Amino acid sequence: MSALDRHFILGYGSLINGESRAKTGETGRVWPVKLHGFERHWSVMSRQYGMSSVAVIEAPNKACNGVLVEVPYDQFPLFDEREVGYRRAQLEPHQLSTYQDDTLPTGTYWVYHTDDVVEPYHDCPIALSYLDVILAGCLDHGDAFAKDFLVLTQGWTSPLLNDRTAPRYPRAQPDIATERLNLLLAPVTTLSIKELSVTYES
Repeated sequence: MSALDRHFILGYGSLINGESRAKTGETGRVWPVKLHGFERHWSVMSRQYGMSSVAVIEAPNKACNGVLVEVPYDQFPLFDEREVGYRRAQLEPHQLSTYQDDTLPTGTYWVYHTDDVVEPYHDCPIALSYLDVILAGCLDHGDAFAKDFLVLTQGWTSPLLNDRTAPRYPRAQPDIATERLNLLLAPVTTLSIKELSVTYES
């Protein structure tokens, strides 16, 4: 296979998490990167699950972090279905920079983005069951990478729901240890550590 036949998706939300990616399709190696020229926001991308997601929009002089994931091209229909509501667009190599001294692979880069941000609201809040999956994936690349996710995401004043005991996110990972996540989230969320940690009786 020639280098030009290799394809890569820039994951900046739940696709950062390897277990979550595996629920959709086959993927290969990942490279932690920063994506330049886009800004990540919390946005209502679908009302189906009663929760908001992260999305990126084009924004000069802005950046967000994520992972560049090698994906066989025959798997793209599965990821397109997962990212319904987003548009898939090609990226140029100069829009990416690596966290380590890795050289980026040669191939075609793609990102799922949106043109408009719809701010989360009460019926479609930021759901912890989704956010936990993202942050657990971020921590696989180190604390600094996880903190960059929080700093480089807009919309933390939006409504936030602790749905850990009754997840709204269909690819939730209920076995994630949340103590470390709570400490990361405390400075940016509208919930206190107590509210982040509380377990409700069903």
